[in-house]
Amino acid sequence: MPTLRTKITSLLLPTLRKHPLLKALAKTSDSYYDLVRHTTATLVPHTIRPDPQEIYITLTANCNLRCVGCKYGRDFMPGAQLPFTLVRELLEDCQRFGIRSIRLYGGEPLLYNELTRVVEYAVNLGLHPWLTTNGILLKDKIDDLYAAGLRTVSIGFYGTDEQYNSYVQRAGKYEQMKRGVAYLRERYGMNIHLTIGWLLMRPTCNFDAVREMWSFAELYSAPVVVSLIHYSLPYFTEGPDGELQFRGEDRADIEEVVAELIRLKRLRPEMMRQSLMSLRSIPDWLLKGPEMKVPCDRYRLLWVGANGVVQMCYVTFVLGNLHENRLSQMLFSQKHQEAARDAFQLKCPNCHCSYPKRIESHLPSHLRYSDFMNPGH
Repeated sequence: MPTLRTKITSLLLPTLRKHPLLKALAKTSDSYYDLVRHTTATLVPHTIRPDPQEIYITLTANCNLRCVGCKYGRDFMPGAQLPFTLVRELLEDCQRFGIRSIRLYGGEPLLYNELTRVVEYAVNLGLHPWLTTNGILLKDKIDDLYAAGLRTVSIGFYGTDEQYNSYVQRAGKYEQMKRGVAYLRERYGMNIHLTIGWLLMRPTCNFDAVREMWSFAELYSAPVVVSLIHYSLPYFTEGPDGELQFRGEDRADIEEVVAELIRLKRLRPEMMRQSLMSLRSIPDWLLKGPEMKVPCDRYRLLWVGANGVVQMCYVTFVLGNLHENRLSQMLFSQKHQEAARDAFQLKCPNCHCSYPKRIESHLPSHLRYSDFMNPGH
């Protein structure tokens, strides 16, 4: 059954959406709650319980790009996609258990023929669907999706112009993505919440890349989330010969880029979605990798693959498969309980998923990367 916290959130959400100041206060209170909870759980791990608040649904493994650092569209679940009937049951179970945040992605979700039906069904259930896309087909698809109720879109951002085209290994795609974003803003203004997920990797770790990304973000009023090149996700790679991944000698370059991100955050705080302390932690996440020992909060997540597999997170902790059992039969099982505790204690490959929230909820990190310990930085 939904946790008490989930029930309270569901009751308060309509009011909070109408009052931004109350919503900000609730978010701050929630952060301090997590800080206390995680501090306690480091001493008593059994206090951690599954608390799913969001679900990431890989509707299809197909993709219209061939990004250097990604296996989708090639050898990760090739050709797999979820039948609409299965997605419909999944959304019904999400409603039943109070899982309101529904991330629709892939692969490339705009290639999924039933996407509009999925959005409409989720909205009619009172859920909050949001789309993560490369944006290439956005101009062709956004009208139907908006009519179905979609109001939140996140765009993957890998550089500009030829750097982007080179990374996605498709000519002319940067301009196509940009046209889609421009059309979205011209057509719907700020009625759609748009963010860009900027991938920080060796090729984008320079001032020029930061300036170009920031100019794009300001032009289209799209706040930025800094994503980090991965080392453990099964569908990402570090590129041929690891050229996307950082090395010890890159620390100075990383710190210079982070200093610029911090400056931009101070200049336009509303344009950078994460906290200063999480930005300060980026060099350590990138260079320490699995040795960055910060408890994981993915006990609040569910991840569904295009082949129906259900995991507690992107990487591991398999709970079952939707082709065999409904989500309702997997939630809060003994396996789910154990996975929640094991994830918190990093009994896993220890990726950097949700790194901003993890930093803010971990007392030693909270102190290490705080304004107090880093005056002027």
